[in-house]
Amino acid sequence: MTDFILPHALPSALDGREGVKLLSLDCFDTLLWRDSHAPRDIFSALPGTTILQRQRAESRARSAALVRHRRNEVTIAEIYRELLPSASKASITAAIEHEIAAEVRHCFAFAPTVALIQEAKKRGLDVIIVSDTYLDADQLRDLIVRAAGADVAAMIDRVFCSSHYRRSKADGLYEDVLKALKCTPEAILHIGDNKAADVDGVAPFGVQTLHLKQFDGKTEQRLRLESSIGAMLNPRQSATMTTPQPHRAALALGEPRIEDPAEALGFSVVGPAFHAFERWLQHEADTLQAERGGTIHWLFLMRDGLLPMRMHRTAKSQDAGHPVEISRFTATASSLTSEASVNQYLEYEIGSRVDKLAKQLLPDAEARKLLNALPESRGRNLAFLREVRKPHRMNQIVRSNRRFADRLITHVRACADPQPGDTLMLVDLGYNGSVQNDVDALLRERFGVHVAGRYLLLREHVRSGLDKKGLIDGEHYDCYALEAIASNVAIIEQICTASLGSTIDYRDDGTPIRTENSIKGRQSAVRERIQEGALHFERAQAAARLRGSPIDELPLWRDAAAAVLGRLMFLPMAHELAVVNEFEHDVNLGVSDTVPLFDPVIARRGLRQRGLMYLKGSERMYLPAELHGEGMPIKLSLLAQARFGLPLKYGDFVDSTISLPLIAADGVHASTGAVTATPTHDGYYLAAIPIQDCRFSIGVQFGQLFDWVQVQSASFLSVEDFLEEVRRSPNNEIAAKPSLEGIQQVAPHLYHCENEFAFMMVPPPPRIDDRPMMLALVFRPIAYRVATGASAPAHRVGAQSANA
Repeated sequence: MTDFILPHALPSALDGREGVKLLSLDCFDTLLWRDSHAPRDIFSALPGTTILQRQRAESRARSAALVRHRRNEVTIAEIYRELLPSASKASITAAIEHEIAAEVRHCFAFAPTVALIQEAKKRGLDVIIVSDTYLDADQLRDLIVRAAGADVAAMIDRVFCSSHYRRSKADGLYEDVLKALKCTPEAILHIGDNKAADVDGVAPFGVQTLHLKQFDGKTEQRLRLESSIGAMLNPRQSATMTTPQPHRAALALGEPRIEDPAEALGFSVVGPAFHAFERWLQHEADTLQAERGGTIHWLFLMRDGLLPMRMHRTAKSQDAGHPVEISRFTATASSLTSEASVNQYLEYEIGSRVDKLAKQLLPDAEARKLLNALPESRGRNLAFLREVRKPHRMNQIVRSNRRFADRLITHVRACADPQPGDTLMLVDLGYNGSVQNDVDALLRERFGVHVAGRYLLLREHVRSGLDKKGLIDGEHYDCYALEAIASNVAIIEQICTASLGSTIDYRDDGTPIRTENSIKGRQSAVRERIQEGALHFERAQAAARLRGSPIDELPLWRDAAAAVLGRLMFLPMAHELAVVNEFEHDVNLGVSDTVPLFDPVIARRGLRQRGLMYLKGSERMYLPAELHGEGMPIKLSLLAQARFGLPLKYGDFVDSTISLPLIAADGVHASTGAVTATPTHDGYYLAAIPIQDCRFSIGVQFGQLFDWVQVQSASFLSVEDFLEEVRRSPNNEIAAKPSLEGIQQVAPHLYHCENEFAFMMVPPPPRIDDRPMMLALVFRPIAYRVATGASAPAHRVGAQSANA
């Protein structure tokens, strides 16, 4: 037989063990599980006491017990006497009760373990608890009664605690247990989650043992990362407990039985976040019903509202809620029903692409005609602005969009048929509520209803004054935490969305008119498997936990959802990225544009050329995924800067430089000098060398510094483009064509300098105009040139070497 058991197999643990007469169980993380990542997280719920104070008090109590009594096990009373040295006995008793009450709120019985106990009782077995704990037997039994229920506690015949016997299971506690039981060891089966304590500490006495493996290594790592992200996103934490993880039990029960990586991603990550969203939406609907009366119509805004709607129908019924196809494009069109609204739209959007503006404002044929008449120049947008503001154009736009608004209203009526006094609860991922901004007044005016936007994530650009709330919003998180999550919401959008083209209009009967779906079929198939995994979680989650008394779990699920989403967004794992590595993102603005979610090849190039600043110019939508493989420090740097809105610039990352010797020649004169190369990433440096208006050839004297050097790239671009913080495209770069003097290329990018006179000559590109240009040279030192008996010169200090 194996020496371990998975959580879902617990109810059948006694099968094939006919000789077992007594079932012995560990308590914490075997029978009683917590809503937290780690036991210490419960301490954050203690009034007037910090986690560190409580931990240090326990450490001092154990140290004192070791010195005074040669034992390491202590009671909770001894811990609190260290924590509150000046407190009265009554105050200490009250403080202990506060801790036990916190455990009661955040402990529950693990359902498979309860099923095992019930099976043991059916077979006529006694059941005991053997726990390493500072609680005594009465305190622990009381905790089980209050957290798991009296029925569960009644099935437990005896309770053994290390605090009473003054030694842990690893130190021989089970010897005392056997003496008290007067039972042969071979007739006992002991199960616990701690291998060192529950197997290595118990099996030597002849007891049959099983190690309960709660999670595999990947899940343990993911939960650690979620806990870490949760602490960063919400440092003030929940009012009840730090880093809650109410989904742990469901993951332990269900995840080991899922083989498909896409379904596993849905079950373990997407499922917990959207279960939290569904619980919150139900709470919000109940609140709206109590406050306003009428019918609450759940309107799930397609396309991204598909998964929230499927979760709701799984939780409630298959016909619950209404899918409503109001895209950003159609919402905007329905709002442009006056000259003032059109002018306001133009003021905000005039910097956008002209073809998108034309498609939003004009019928296709008219838009093409206008675009063909515009000049191909930097003044194209302003020329477009002048044209659409002409009276006949403006009248045409307003008339067209008023008819558009009529068709949108017909669509909503066909979906939900709201009556005066009802509430339309618009459900979407968020994050600004732009659709609601555009249609709120229209819906209220035409239907006589209240409109309430309820979003997974809400961080408004302006204080709209509309009825908007988010599961994750400014009431619970600060603006930088919200912005950090919103910046990477594209991965969630693509997981949640429907396999439909973007809605661009409606027929007279309200039927949506869509663009052709621009997303690949394979992506849609993977997305469906992810969504099925999330629905699996929704169906399974309740079966994992049994609470002795109900608590308000919503704050726990809210913080857990933020941590789960934040972790996926900023610290995705390799097997998760493998699921979505071919995903593209479509912009849902009435056009078929798509961009890759992430591109690791471009990322590595950008990091080496620009360092983390390359992110500002990227067109992908899931940038932290591009940092996978680049190390935790760089990922945490990105997270910290985004999460706290740190005002860091490129220069703040420069802590070492290399003075790179150069020769500059214009065909008549030559001069020598040096340029300061600054570090980027992975040991590479960037040397930015001005060449004026393509006048100078540059000789890079690598031989003076290096025996071996890697040259990643050498390219020319304008000084204006180089200095621009947002590098929009590498297409404006011109590849350099260097020649080598005393340098031998021995592998791609790898060069050997034969002597100190070796250099790389880089001629300028053809001159186009008088714009100042520069050579951007990215290189990595491999081996420095050091004269015999001499030390490295000062300019090498801090430079990083690396293998080729």
